Amino acid sequence: MKHKLSKIGVALSSLCLCAGAMAQSGEIRVLVANHPYGELLKLSIPQFEKDTGIKVNVESLQESQLTQKLTTEFATKSSTVDVFMTRPLQEGKMFSKNGWYAPLTDYDFSDYPKNIMNAASFGGKPYIVPLVTEWQVLYYRKDLLQQAGLKVPTNFDELEAAAQKLNSDSVAGIASRGKGAASVTQVSSYIYNYGGQYLDNGTAVFNSKPAIDAVRYYGRLLGNYGPKGVTSMSWENIMPLFQAGKVAMWTDASVFYGQIVDQSKTQIPVANFDIANFPAGPKTNAPFIVSSWGISVANQSKKKDLALKFLNWASSKEMAIKGMMGNITMARSSVWDDPVVRSKMNSGLIETRAFAAKNGTPVDRPYMSAVGEARDLIGELVIESINTKGTSTKLDQIAQEKVKRVNELLQDSGEYGK
Repeated sequence: MKHKLSKIGVALSSLCLCAGAMAQSGEIRVLVANHPYGELLKLSIPQFEKDTGIKVNVESLQESQLTQKLTTEFATKSSTVDVFMTRPLQEGKMFSKNGWYAPLTDYDFSDYPKNIMNAASFGGKPYIVPLVTEWQVLYYRKDLLQQAGLKVPTNFDELEAAAQKLNSDSVAGIASRGKGAASVTQVSSYIYNYGGQYLDNGTAVFNSKPAIDAVRYYGRLLGNYGPKGVTSMSWENIMPLFQAGKVAMWTDASVFYGQIVDQSKTQIPVANFDIANFPAGPKTNAPFIVSSWGISVANQSKKKDLALKFLNWASSKEMAIKGMMGNITMARSSVWDDPVVRSKMNSGLIETRAFAAKNGTPVDRPYMSAVGEARDLIGELVIESINTKGTSTKLDQIAQEKVKRVNELLQDSGEYGK
């Protein structure tokens, strides 16, 4: 009798295990950005599938294409997306207003900086798990600065002087994003360091003298010493030039350091590359520090249990450590204190993050629902400055016109003056 009961127990146990496995089986659709962390997720998904039994159909898109695809699918209520990477400062307000994020009230957010969470929560509820933290830095060629007898620039005067001296027919003295809307995030730190802002209490103010002076400086810098065709360049166009040794200095987001020093992707010895704090402006040094990418569950998903399992894995400390070991600057605070990570991560990344975390500005664009349209408008101002090397007599007038239109966008969305 005991033997029979034992067999029955084994059978029931096997049945329970099978039922548990079946409960986790299924397929989900995940959209990730064509970004270093998106690539890490794609490489790691096979192990997640093996461990969970969940099939992941993953799609990778450029950031603007990702936003457009999600917006179209969600707006037409035709989406089968379950989990997606998202930019809190770019589409956060719009997606939240439209109810496209599922609330994440059971997620433990204690490991994330409070200022970053401000852009991941709406109406007092969290909807986005921050993945990647970025801050603006100065990348530079150590060998070229040494050959020219230059120290690493610490302020805008030194930056311009170094760009001028390093500039030649074969090497651009400096690069930064010049492509319209893409330039807005990078010129933001220049504006902050001149004492300007994009918005103040829900009102556009980038026509102020400090903001205009910053845009003129940016235009003078890139117009005189930037790569040819810089007004058609975003980071994905500039990075190959820097890796090929055709750019001496580059101001951009910290997240690209890992790719810059990947010897399989660069033609320059990695010992010749380094990273430094973004230079100070006439007023202050408050470069942006933001959660550039997060991850969310689609509110319309019919597989939220599976989606949440994937989200928890994709944003886990274990995955964050993997990201850090690949020089991806993750949002979780605890991974920056991990002794193994600190022993292997570039000291420049650790130091520049500490500086930006203490002194930085937690936005890198106008924080508003119609941020895409606003970036397009401000981008036209930046292009005008670059094309005229900062000398345009129309810059103030153009800024006034763009401010008026951004304020109209704020009024249309009910965010003006708020």
